Amino acid sequence: MSGEPFNWQEFLGRWQEEWVPRADEDEDEAEDEGGSGDGVHPVVRPGRPAAKEAAVAAAEERLGRRLPPSYREFLAVSDGWRVDQMAGVYQLGGVADIDWFRDPFGMTAMYEENLDDNPRQEDVLLAGMWQRALRLETDSDMSYALLDPGDTDQNGEWALYVYKGWSGEFPDRYPSFRAYMEAMYRGFHRDRVERPDFVNATTRAQDAHVEEARLLALRGRYEEARLLLEEAASFGRPRSAVLLNQLRHLLAPQGSQEYGNLVADSRYLPEILPVQAMAPARGEWRLGGDDHWLGMMAARGAARETVEAVLNAMRDGTYRYAPPGPWGRAVAEARESARWGATDAAWRVLRDALPSWEAPGPSLIAPIGLLADPVLGPLITPERGREILATPRAGESGPSPEPVPDLDPPGLAWLAEPAANRGSREGYRCVWVEGTDPAGLPALFGEEGAALGAPVDQRLASWQVSRPHEREGVERWEDRAVVAVGRTAEGRAFAFDGRPRHLNERYLSPAVAASPSGRAVVVWRDPDFPGDHPAAFHLSVAERGEELYAFTVRGTDVQRSGAIPEALDPARLFRPQDSELDRELRVLKALHTELGLSLPRFALTQGRLHTFTTRSWTRAPRDGETYAYITFGRTGREPGQARPYPSGSGPAGADQPWLGPGGSHAR
Repeated sequence: MSGEPFNWQEFLGRWQEEWVPRADEDEDEAEDEGGSGDGVHPVVRPGRPAAKEAAVAAAEERLGRRLPPSYREFLAVSDGWRVDQMAGVYQLGGVADIDWFRDPFGMTAMYEENLDDNPRQEDVLLAGMWQRALRLETDSDMSYALLDPGDTDQNGEWALYVYKGWSGEFPDRYPSFRAYMEAMYRGFHRDRVERPDFVNATTRAQDAHVEEARLLALRGRYEEARLLLEEAASFGRPRSAVLLNQLRHLLAPQGSQEYGNLVADSRYLPEILPVQAMAPARGEWRLGGDDHWLGMMAARGAARETVEAVLNAMRDGTYRYAPPGPWGRAVAEARESARWGATDAAWRVLRDALPSWEAPGPSLIAPIGLLADPVLGPLITPERGREILATPRAGESGPSPEPVPDLDPPGLAWLAEPAANRGSREGYRCVWVEGTDPAGLPALFGEEGAALGAPVDQRLASWQVSRPHEREGVERWEDRAVVAVGRTAEGRAFAFDGRPRHLNERYLSPAVAASPSGRAVVVWRDPDFPGDHPAAFHLSVAERGEELYAFTVRGTDVQRSGAIPEALDPARLFRPQDSELDRELRVLKALHTELGLSLPRFALTQGRLHTFTTRSWTRAPRDGETYAYITFGRTGREPGQARPYPSGSGPAGADQPWLGPGGSHAR
């Protein structure tokens, strides 16, 4: 607490004037307190006459300590107070009532036992508080208001702890008695917000702040709006929490916020309900499962059929954020770009259209429905969330914010970053095709009947596909890949696999099959596995159905064909004295410079893209070639033992092929 003067007379006087019973108090309770507020039984006010200075001095002498400043100043205005904290402290005593707590329940020993070898200062203070604290309350629900002379600040204030013995939780700490009373005053307002007759200067001022904050937020001045809304929300004022939660949600887009009964209003439901469904759709709702969540939304006024439909659409990825008007048209355009990997271009479309967003009513100040869209939601990073909030919209004016920089780096060098591909030991493979749309790739090198699937989270896509041996009609030797599909900044269609198998000698490049309408390039990087196989890198380039050139570097062995351009000569790119990372970076930069290859990092690591299953990247065994499988399972064998099976004889659980002569172990 700062040392600025505080007018206790004004503060407590205002509290006295505003005092009414809580909405949940029945008439009997009010009469027990001495009044009902009906004119016959006047409402009992919370304060008492001021304590005389002599009485305060006598109490200090009895206690052996001078009381902290803000508590002393309070007593000079009111010798005690009816706090009326729900399920907590009800009454604070006066100077004749207060005394040392003296830890009657042995809390010190329990808290000291939980201190580790290097405890935090706040934990040490809390453990010692029980023995030295001054007890203030005289009426409570198994709760205690304790002033701690051992926990002080530069102004001589003692921290105040409220311990609710029935809760099993740590005490709530307030830096001073004044801070505690201010919090209780705000709680007094929150507890009475449902009373229609609870209208006073404070409620009117806070409601005015809510409206002021709404306009500030729409003008892009969200930081000023947040301060006003935080204060109004501490008083429980209507609309303050839902407006504040919209700001918080866009500042932390991957989190979740509550929007209360807004789902019952048809104006807000299209924006609010899908956002509320994000957590249960991700499987993060644990309190009673879907039925409990559906029931909770229905209790708030939303039709259960509508709630179920939205949840199912969110869960299967078919939900689409589709607002009306110019903003809605921009959203559709942005989604079309984002679903093919052009996330930066999609964001620029949204950014340019933000001023055209219209609020459907006074309880919405930002297009939070974007967050629920499976394709556009991942684009809203915290930085972009701040840019949304800082952009004037809904007919309001103000300065435009500085644009957030694009997130996708040029070229391919980002593929060498460990975090880009989920780990330094992972490989990748990709096909780039000129002269065709990404939607046409399944027809070029997809498995029979392949078609594009709905956009999926690329962090999960490779884990959700069945292994080849689990699919009917797929041979165990086949290496069919589930690839993410999109378009590069240069306009090439691409198909990317971020978790490929090992690049073996029976590798079959899809470059020729992919090139009937233009040039096709295939790149495959297989990292080094000590004791298993050396790092390998493959490049093949085809055009109009003919291979132009190719090379495969595996350790020190180099296989090459065709007229390889000098800039891509493996002898130049793969120098023995360099590290694997240096060689990889050199070849990726050369591919970008020489062939103009790039990939959208954000879409491939955090976004959602269409996928399809390719034909096998491994050719069938020829006569004389054998292959086998190593099976890992829970059997009677010792852990780590493996048993090879000849071709066609592996058990149903075998999923790790081991290639015989001319082959090697595949992951």
